[in-house]
Amino acid sequence: MNLILFGPPAAGKGTQAKRLVETRNMVQLSTGDMLRAAIASGSELGKRVSGIMERGELVSDGIVIELIEQRLPEAEAAGGAIFDGFPRTLPQAEALDQMLAGRGRKIDLVLRLKVDDDALKSRIAGRFAESGRPDDNPESFAVRLNAYNQQTAPLLPYYEAQAKLVEVDGMGAVDSVAAAIDTALDA
Repeated sequence: MNLILFGPPAAGKGTQAKRLVETRNMVQLSTGDMLRAAIASGSELGKRVSGIMERGELVSDGIVIELIEQRLPEAEAAGGAIFDGFPRTLPQAEALDQMLAGRGRKIDLVLRLKVDDDALKSRIAGRFAESGRPDDNPESFAVRLNAYNQQTAPLLPYYEAQAKLVEVDGMGAVDSVAAAIDTALDA
């Protein structure tokens, strides 16, 4: 099964993806984690994307698609992928569909975690205080949330038209969100 976890920054996508990796043996393809790892490694890619991410801007479609394509064989061997933070734009969604179709695969389900913007701001303030992640500072978060609302939210009709979109209330406790996700996956 190939699953997209969809929602704004700090909606809980990473938390739920990690749980699904443990409980369902899927592979999490988190573009944010992949990009942060590239930065930490000091690689050429990491150097190119470091400033972009610190400002809260979106990394180019080409770079993100290349990262995903490199990890697809691992996900296929495990029986499926959880796409976390990807796709973020319509061209990325179309590229993902083409990439998967070329491999005889498809996106099976898109789970949208619905979370209130004010709740997100509280979550991100706590996460920044706890981890100090550069892309979680309040200024970068505002840019990321705006980018989501402008560029990523328009993907909802794309997946709705394919009858793949399921909405989950992301405002509850982690366990209740997890239960709602499991119900959607088992339907």
